[in-house]
Amino acid sequence: MRSALARAVAKATGQALGPYQSAVVRIGFAATWLFFLLREFPHRHELYGPDGPWSWQLAERLIASNRAFTVLMWSESTLWFETVYALSLLASVLLVLGWRTRAASVLFMIGVLSLQNRSVFMGDGGDNVIHLMAVYLVLTRCAQVWSLDARRARLRGSATAGAAGPVLWAVLGAGFAYGVLSGHLGALWLVLFGTLWTGTALWWLADRYEPGGERRATLDVLANLLHNAGMLVITAEVCLIYATAGWYKIQGSRWQDGTALYYPLSLDYFTPWPWLSELVASSGVVVMLLTYGTVLVQVAFPFTLFNRRVKNVLLAVMMLEHAGIAVLLGLPFFSLAMIAADAVFLPTGLLVWVGARVAAAWGRVPLRGAAPRPALSPFPGAAPRTPLLGAPPPDPRASNAGEAASGTGP
Repeated sequence: MRSALARAVAKATGQALGPYQSAVVRIGFAATWLFFLLREFPHRHELYGPDGPWSWQLAERLIASNRAFTVLMWSESTLWFETVYALSLLASVLLVLGWRTRAASVLFMIGVLSLQNRSVFMGDGGDNVIHLMAVYLVLTRCAQVWSLDARRARLRGSATAGAAGPVLWAVLGAGFAYGVLSGHLGALWLVLFGTLWTGTALWWLADRYEPGGERRATLDVLANLLHNAGMLVITAEVCLIYATAGWYKIQGSRWQDGTALYYPLSLDYFTPWPWLSELVASSGVVVMLLTYGTVLVQVAFPFTLFNRRVKNVLLAVMMLEHAGIAVLLGLPFFSLAMIAADAVFLPTGLLVWVGARVAAAWGRVPLRGAAPRPALSPFPGAAPRTPLLGAPPPDPRASNAGEAASGTGP
């Protein structure tokens, strides 16, 4: 018992588990939010800005009561709104690329919370998932693979090399100081942002002046613990979402008699393709199977984590279900958010294989005036690597160890 506990502690403190899973979750949620912001760019003033039905006064009264965080309430000016929207777009791009990921994840969280808390009634359910995951991603070391940070660490010996990181954190620190001095930050956010800024400063100092020392090793242990706790929270959150959705559906009479899916297919709001909705709704057997199948999958999924093969099959079914929701009900961003959340359970072998195929395809794209780059290997010490996907990934055995603990294995 003691030896098993010692091994578990050693894993939790010695490495950041699930590097591929955290990377795909990072890319998935950042890309989903980026696509949403670009899609709604022409309507941004109506959704979150000064022209929206949820006025500044209504938002101010609600935020005064629920203490939600949003920097949009720091100023009523249109220029400030445009700045926050643009920074949210920029943070999404940086997080997808994995450039200065720690700072980018904080900026991404600020953008998501600021826009969503400004107009809390603008969303389709997927925004709630993005809201939560934006906070959880700050806890993780989600740039170990498939990121520009990983490439920098390989080429220059440290992911914190260069002046861009300190400059970004100096700007964030200035914003934090303004929020404190102006009284806009509550006690909780004051502690959160203060801890993030101080911890990052200590990390930068240790990495720069004592890269192989005891202080750096201690910070590594703390960072690994925080990452692994964050990944555990993400997996638990996804299980909770499906479990609560499934058990609440069971209590509904329309889900019990197998007709629940018929009603949204009859609403104009959920019928982007009327002919397709009519085709599905016209078959009582199809409606019944989809209705009962949805409940069965959602209730069963948390229990399938004890069997990897069954979990992988059900995971594929759920992702296909969300793809069907995107097409059939016209909820693409909700579906993308849920698929990104589901990705935390994808097997490492599949992710390594996909990464190798993408890297090989990228290597065959010729640069202007240059010969095509060589094909790439997902393992260190093999072929030369692409500038974008260039960091040698951690030992897949580390990912498998994380999967054994969290149920995300192949």
